[in-house]
Amino acid sequence: MAVDYGVYLVTDSTPAILGSRDLAAVVEASLRGGTGIVQYRDKTASHDDAVRAARELLAVTRRFGVPLLVNDRVEVAVEIGCEGVHIGQDDMEFQKARQMLGPDKIIGVTASSTEEALRACEAGATYLGVGTVYATQTKKDTKSIIGPHGVRDILAALAAAGHGSVPTVCIGGVNASNAGDVLAASSSPAKSLDGVAVVSALVAAPDPADAARRLLGQVLRARVPDVVRSVAATTPLSHNMTNLVVQNIAANVALAVGASPIMANYAEEAADLARLGGALVVNMGTVTPDGLKNYLQALKAYNDAGRPVVLDPVGAGATAVRRSAVETLLSSGRYAVIKGNASEMLTVLGGSAPVAQRGVDSTSQLTLAQRARLVRDVARRHRCVALVTGATDVVSDGRRVVRVDNGHELLGMITGSGCTLGTAVSAMVCSPVGAADPLAATVAAAVMFGVASEMAAERSEVRGPGTFVPAFLDELYGIRKATAAGDLRWLVLAKVQAVDVPGDEVASS
Repeated sequence: MAVDYGVYLVTDSTPAILGSRDLAAVVEASLRGGTGIVQYRDKTASHDDAVRAARELLAVTRRFGVPLLVNDRVEVAVEIGCEGVHIGQDDMEFQKARQMLGPDKIIGVTASSTEEALRACEAGATYLGVGTVYATQTKKDTKSIIGPHGVRDILAALAAAGHGSVPTVCIGGVNASNAGDVLAASSSPAKSLDGVAVVSALVAAPDPADAARRLLGQVLRARVPDVVRSVAATTPLSHNMTNLVVQNIAANVALAVGASPIMANYAEEAADLARLGGALVVNMGTVTPDGLKNYLQALKAYNDAGRPVVLDPVGAGATAVRRSAVETLLSSGRYAVIKGNASEMLTVLGGSAPVAQRGVDSTSQLTLAQRARLVRDVARRHRCVALVTGATDVVSDGRRVVRVDNGHELLGMITGSGCTLGTAVSAMVCSPVGAADPLAATVAAAVMFGVASEMAAERSEVRGPGTFVPAFLDELYGIRKATAAGDLRWLVLAKVQAVDVPGDEVASS
């Protein structure tokens, strides 16, 4: 089971925090809002009561495909068969917990000092809970309060010791109003937090689903620089199988964001290119029998190599030929990301009457709620991240749904802007950071693309589409260079927000 540490719920059953509400209902609401992992914490309940409560929560988390951990009480975790435990410094010794749980279960460890963090990593901790960041009513141990800079010191020490790949979350006084600031202040240039663990911010919230969405938006916004830096540091290959009209600008966009582009439509090269560790973009801008055959061969090569593929079903609903090509491509392999405008994505979703489309332009006028449901349903059906482009981009991995409100109308006045966004997405999802969370990677690409277009449009020399393109490339390059240098002033323009999908009572596993 893949673990999303972004919004991490730690439960509290005390009347002061939970009140008279049902804990399972609170957890379910939080999961609907985007919580990615749940820790059941009750230090005082009897063994039988703890088992009963944990089993009830496990039934909820399993419906959402989200791991449930038990705090401290390893015997409870063993009895109910949940995904793991979280242990503190005064709880069961790590190796004994591992022996009881087996080799594949998650074991998280609390660390409030560099020494504790390094010792836990050396023991084999799956992840670390770092803090306490600020004093809270649920944490009375004030000696463990380390603040954002204490978290930052621990992260830097982990990276220096070679433990940079161990996920970390911070805990203590974090909520939707300060999560972004805490994530930014805590992150080291060499290692960033993977998420925030919260108690009262969700358990005591009047609307836990809304509170989780607000936290998720802050977490995903904070992850954008990590993805951008990851591309710049690794220069991943972006293999584009696309039409001649956009090859030049797509290659320039790839270079501007820090990727290494290759425009190769001949599939005999795909197996060798896939072994280089990059991503493939299948862009249906030009559909021919030979082209489709090449797409299918390249798709298989990248699937066989375990590398991500981005599908851009350009003009999918325009003709019967294109609808047939989309059906063939969707049934022939796996995709990390599928992106398109609303009309194209309606065709991808399928149905008895795909919406009519004029050329590559979207003629579908859907509300935000309809687009959110569309992108979520595409993601679920094809087990990928889906991106519906437009004035507001909407992204989903089938559970989380996010809107990005960055962009400028000049993007719609140049050929291939949507196609080149697919190129940027490919660079992000095959970077080391982006590969761990394709949704965050896709959001990062949409944010970087949109903010760069806004900054370009404000430049004094830009008078229209002709002068916009070079300015846009300059701004993509500028964001990449500034981020690598630790200058994140551009990030204040990022507009990222998690979205509610009405009627989505139970997410798919």
